[in-house]
Amino acid sequence: MPIMRAAFVSRFDDANPLAALAVGEQPEPTHPADDWVTVQVRASSLNHHDLWSLRGVGLRAEQLPMILGCDAVGVDPDGNEVVVYPVIPTPGDPRGVSILSEHFPGTLAERVAVPRSNLLALPAGLAAADAACLPTAWLTAWRMLTTVGRVDDADAVLVQGAGGGVATAAVALAAAMGKRVYATSRDAAKRERIAELGATAVEPGARLPERVDVVVETVGAATFDHSLKSAAPRARIVVSGATAGHEPKVNLRRVFAMQLEILGTSMGTPDELAALLAFCAERGVRPVVDTVVPFSEVADAFARLHSGDVFGKVVVDHTA
Repeated sequence: MPIMRAAFVSRFDDANPLAALAVGEQPEPTHPADDWVTVQVRASSLNHHDLWSLRGVGLRAEQLPMILGCDAVGVDPDGNEVVVYPVIPTPGDPRGVSILSEHFPGTLAERVAVPRSNLLALPAGLAAADAACLPTAWLTAWRMLTTVGRVDDADAVLVQGAGGGVATAAVALAAAMGKRVYATSRDAAKRERIAELGATAVEPGARLPERVDVVVETVGAATFDHSLKSAAPRARIVVSGATAGHEPKVNLRRVFAMQLEILGTSMGTPDELAALLAFCAERGVRPVVDTVVPFSEVADAFARLHSGDVFGKVVVDHTA
């Protein structure tokens, strides 16, 4: 059986997810249907989704080993540089879809198989390492702001927990759209760095100079009361994560009195990814990259992400 090198889940370890990571040989991708193609991966990036997979969230033991990774840029069978859209139709999943590395092998490998319709052209001027940051975290942030948050109708945006992939993306995108952006972080150094992206950086829970029209919420219980208090009348609080608690207390009086919308979202559509790619290429917006490591050091990349000290995305260079 043909093999390739890959990073994959070998077992589950909730207490120490890095112990469940294996790097070694795995079978070459197979094609579940005639419309699938194999992409030679040039660059990928890590997400917290990968750490959750190592903990056993969203996977079953009988699916192991499972190649990790959602994001990739590579070369298709015709020699075209492409960005991989990671959402795959999956009738057996309750959502009707799944993300690469949930039911189908992921992108942290020499090659990955996806439906041909999941391939988007890499825009001219956008480096593979930058574009590899976009299909999950940045796409989620783009959808939170545009389709769900209706940011075109907003003047001010609050981003909770800046420093993580989605939150940092939301700051950079909202600032590039010309919005007044406020961003919270417990870390003073991260507040300094987020200010360099065009935001007014504040400590968690701090009173803002104004109420905002859109709140980007990825933290959860630890920040949700602040999100409610910071929201202007008819504001949208858009939720895509709950890294610090998934069961916040919600003051329903504030919700109905201020006519607030609390909206959940995850990922985005191929058209939204195409719009994000075009926006970044045309506006000169580039993802915040914490670290770029060669694939031979992918275990170090996971350790970096797991440390919590990252600011932006951890990128894996498959050509080095």
